[in-house]
Amino acid sequence: MTTNDSGSAPKPLAKDPWDLPDVSGLTVGVLGGTGPQGRGLAYRFARAGQKVIIGSRAAERAQAAAGELGLGVEGADNADCARRSDVVIVAVPWDGHAKTLESLREELAGKLVIDCVNPLGFDKQGAYALKPEEGSAAEQAAALLPDSRVTAAFHHLSAVLLQDEAIEEIDTDVLVLGEARADTDLVQALAGRIPGMRGIFAGRLRGAHQVESLVANLISVNRRYKAHAGLRTTDV
Repeated sequence: MTTNDSGSAPKPLAKDPWDLPDVSGLTVGVLGGTGPQGRGLAYRFARAGQKVIIGSRAAERAQAAAGELGLGVEGADNADCARRSDVVIVAVPWDGHAKTLESLREELAGKLVIDCVNPLGFDKQGAYALKPEEGSAAEQAAALLPDSRVTAAFHHLSAVLLQDEAIEEIDTDVLVLGEARADTDLVQALAGRIPGMRGIFAGRLRGAHQVESLVANLISVNRRYKAHAGLRTTDV
């Protein structure tokens, strides 16, 4: 007797992990877009054809940075940036992370939020990872933004390479974490908009601390080898 003869439904085919959505029409907001990491991400997404809005505590500062980047990038205060964007990247300094998100809970409700903040400390021995009470920066964001869809990605990118106009491709993978496949697929697709990058699903938010912490190791790599190291995932 075959499976169909027994009356049980056949198992659906597994989804192709590289079957990702079209995100070209989404507006990407970058909170902390005047800092090196945020500015670099804003530049790369705008260069790839995304509509980009830079957010800052001061609208004038964001508008000045947007004017320097060109490519149709706009600047606004953080609240306006959050309201006008479909996807919002959090690239603010760690010491302002909680306060910034608390102040934007209403504007970020219903939005896909991508946290790329790395909680780090520095001493004479170099960079070291901090562990927030919630477990990670991304988990802190999820706790502070209960009405948002929080993911984590873009932690291991060199701000120097992102901002270098002479570099056509950024040769790296982006580890993506989140609770819903539809959300992580979308973030993976956004990463893939930047030439040379791939978005790789790397688990749920509870694993974000390891990903955020790895930046301390990459800083040590870069200092020793005078490099701008990223990550590649083999056999994927």
